[in-house]
Amino acid sequence: MSRADTQEDLNAVIRQHSEVLAAQLHSQRESLFPPDASKSMRKFTSGEAAALLGVNDSYLRKLHLDGKGPSPEVSSGNRRHYSADDIHNLRILLEKTARKPGDYLPGRRAGDHLQIIGVMNFKGGSGKTTSSAHLAQRLALKGYRVLAIDLDPQASLTALHGVQPEFDLLDGGTLYDAIRYEDPVPIAEVIRKTYIPNLDLIPGNLELMEFEHETPRALSRGNAGLFFFRVKEALAQVDERYDVVVIDCPPQLGFLTMSALSAATGVLVTIHPEMLDVMSMSQFLRMTADLMDVIADSGADMSHDWMRYLLTRYEPTDAPQNRIVAFLRTMYGDKVLNAPMLKSTAISDAGLTKQTLYEVERSAFTRTTYDRAIESLNAVNDEIAQLIQKTWGR
Repeated sequence: MSRADTQEDLNAVIRQHSEVLAAQLHSQRESLFPPDASKSMRKFTSGEAAALLGVNDSYLRKLHLDGKGPSPEVSSGNRRHYSADDIHNLRILLEKTARKPGDYLPGRRAGDHLQIIGVMNFKGGSGKTTSSAHLAQRLALKGYRVLAIDLDPQASLTALHGVQPEFDLLDGGTLYDAIRYEDPVPIAEVIRKTYIPNLDLIPGNLELMEFEHETPRALSRGNAGLFFFRVKEALAQVDERYDVVVIDCPPQLGFLTMSALSAATGVLVTIHPEMLDVMSMSQFLRMTADLMDVIADSGADMSHDWMRYLLTRYEPTDAPQNRIVAFLRTMYGDKVLNAPMLKSTAISDAGLTKQTLYEVERSAFTRTTYDRAIESLNAVNDEIAQLIQKTWGR
C-alpha cells in the first residue's frame, strides 16, 4: 500500500473529530439535564442557607414558623430545604431590619464603583476558569449582583453554566458582538440570565478570536481608536445593573486580554505552585508589564484597586509545592491570597457533569472530601469579597 493511500488531510480529521465530540457533548447535556436540556440550581439545606445568610439555623426555623419569608421545602424528617431564590428573598427580608446597611445585601451603595475582576494566566491548567466560575457563583449566592463574562474562545466557563457554544451560539451572542468595530450591538443584548439568582452570563465561543484578527486591520486603517477601551465602554452601558463583573480572560496576551485589563479594577492571577508554572509566570508577568506600558503610553489609566495571586491546585502534603509557596509568599507578601485553592477530586468530579462544587449535592462525595474542598473555595472567594468591600471603604 502506498503512503499516499494511508495519508489523511489533517484538517478533515480534526473537523470530523470536533463534530463528533460536539454531538456527544450535546447528547450528554440532554441526558444530564432533561427534559429541556437546561440546568437548574440544587436546593440548599437549612444549615447551608443559614451559613450563606450569616444567621443561625434556629433563626431561619423561627422565621418559617412565624410565616415570614418564603416557605422552604420540608422533606421527611422535617428537614427544610431552600432554593437559591428563597435565599435571595430572605436576604431582601432580613436587610429591612438589619442593624446596618449591607448586612444581607452587601453590594454597591451610592458612590461605590463597579468592581471588574480580570482572572488571568498565560498557562493552561492553572485553574483560571474553575476559579472564575466558583468566584462568580459564590458572590451571587452571597447577595452580590454579578455578571460573569467568558472572554476565552475555548468557552469552558460558558459550558459550566449550561450553554454549549457549538449548538447555542450559532448566531453570535458573545461579547464580541458588543465590542466589534462594525455595527456593535448594545451589551444588554448578549447578557443571559442563569439558573442562579443575581448571576448573569455573557458566554464565549470561537467567534471571540475575530477581535484578535480584526483589531490589527482596524489599527492599520486608523479605525480602531483606543481599542483597549472597548470592553470598558461596553460595560459602562450596564454599570448600574451589577456590583461585580468577573471576566475569565483568554490564556494569551492578545487584544482581548489587553482590553479586559484596561477595564479591570482588580486582577486575580492564578498560580499552580510547580516550578515550571512559576517559570512560565515569570515570562507572563514580564510580557504583561510591557503591554501595559504600551497601553498606558496611549493614554489609558492602568491603576487598579488591587492585584492578587491565587494559589490553585495546592496540595499541602507536597513538600516541593510548599517550598514554592513559601518562595512566592516571601517575594510577594500580602499580594498572595492567604487562602489557597486546594486540589480536590470533588472539584474534578463535579466538572465531569459540567458543574461547580456549589451545584452538586454533598451526598455525592465522601463527606470529608466535600467539606475540605468547599471550605477551601469559600475561604478563597470570601477573601476576595473582603477585598471588594475594602475597596468600597467598608
